[in-house]
Amino acid sequence: MQSESNDRVRDQVRTAYAKVARGEDGCSVGCCGTRGEGSLSLGYSADDLASVPEGADLGLGCGNPQAIAELGPGEVVLDLGSGAGFDCFLAAKRVGRSGRVIGVDMTPDMVVKARDNARRVNADNVEFRLGEIEHLPVGDASVDAILSNCVINLSPDKGAVFREAFRVLKPGGRLAISDVVATTTMPAELASNLEALTGCVAGAASVESLRDALRAAGFVAVRIEAKVGSGALLGGCMPGAEDFVASALIQAEKPGKTGCCAPSCCSVTEST
Repeated sequence: MQSESNDRVRDQVRTAYAKVARGEDGCSVGCCGTRGEGSLSLGYSADDLASVPEGADLGLGCGNPQAIAELGPGEVVLDLGSGAGFDCFLAAKRVGRSGRVIGVDMTPDMVVKARDNARRVNADNVEFRLGEIEHLPVGDASVDAILSNCVINLSPDKGAVFREAFRVLKPGGRLAISDVVATTTMPAELASNLEALTGCVAGAASVESLRDALRAAGFVAVRIEAKVGSGALLGGCMPGAEDFVASALIQAEKPGKTGCCAPSCCSVTEST
């Protein structure tokens, strides 16, 4: 029964984001009002915006995972919920032609749009795959870094997302995630609202539950920092949400190169 419920959630999210990919429904999900100039408020630069194909920035993020990813030449990068490819194209410039970027998205229309964007700019070190982030179409221990921007909150099984992320990362690999977290218990009418779900609010998990899920998956050096004042931005996208959610930067590592696997290696920071 739980799997059927999870599939219904995925179908609702897939339908909503397919409309965005096709340009049929304006700003109906997430914070798509932040596209273009608004992305500057999330931490992207004017050079970032100018360097990606037109149409890659759909304004669906809630922060800038590139700022904490520390990507380098030759690395293999995976973007969970890659949309039209915005963060993938930025990552591709950082890893260079000796590196590779893989975007995974469960919405066919988004994958088609991203692949078309890649063809238009000859981004041959970027590829986009259709798949669910709870069941990644990526090989074991094949990725150096994982990015995600305002997507994991949409998953009905966040534990599975982190277990899959752990599986595909190389030893010593890392997560660099921007996402929405719950700062307090939501009222029932908000938590059950479909628009709030596809708008990256109702599915937000608490810092504590995300920390526990990351550690249960095997991650260490867990750091979760809620961004001061971000509730106002999210409230602008979903009125009434600002009292219950915030944007956060989430980092974690797969044990390996550092040899750190003790609980003391894990820390959580939350600023309000």
